[in-house]
Amino acid sequence: MERSRTRTKTKRGNVRVYHFVGPDFGLDDIRRRRLKIATIADLNDPFELLPSSTDQTVRARFNIWRQQFDLRFGMLCFSRKWTNPVQWSHYAAKHTGLCLGFDIPANLLAKVSYTKKRLTPRVHVIEGKAPENQKEMYRVLTTKYLHWRYESEMRLFLGLNDRDPDNGLYFADFADRLVLKQVIVGHLSAVTRADVQEALGNLANGVEVFKARLAFKTYTVAKQRKEAMWR
Repeated sequence: MERSRTRTKTKRGNVRVYHFVGPDFGLDDIRRRRLKIATIADLNDPFELLPSSTDQTVRARFNIWRQQFDLRFGMLCFSRKWTNPVQWSHYAAKHTGLCLGFDIPANLLAKVSYTKKRLTPRVHVIEGKAPENQKEMYRVLTTKYLHWRYESEMRLFLGLNDRDPDNGLYFADFADRLVLKQVIVGHLSAVTRADVQEALGNLANGVEVFKARLAFKTYTVAKQRKEAMWR
């Protein structure tokens, strides 16, 4: 049976995770050595930071917390896998974009849990003292509906500090704790090998670059091993 290798050995303490992006933004991210930080308002799940409650007061409190978090914090969203074709369709411009593989310290990443049942908010805990209140908010921020599990999501929470004056967005720079290690080009992408090499510049020697293809026997995306298939 054909198998796609989805995990790569990293330095001790690091985890290889993957970020899907469209072709133009992906190349620009590589050139600028940065990733866009998503805010709660940017995310495509309307239930983010919105636990279950019929109590109007509780819902109002969570709406306030949601707004406050959205102003102060954001996140980088990654997957533990790059081989899921649904993710390529949803987040990499229908397989025309890129998937960027990063090595990140495991202790900085939050694994998302998936469940059928909405969380019951424990308001008294969130309004209490640290560290219990932080753990409870962390639980709310890392729980999603079961049908999102195909994303195998990992989150890196960051403060919103310097806004880009050109576009008003927030970015996280590539650094020792956010190390680009792979660039995977979608199987329908027009991005060329030369495009990627130009964007990588002096990072090229330390980054694995390859084209993706659809697997022959499974519903997965695989590595294109024939160099002639990508120019």
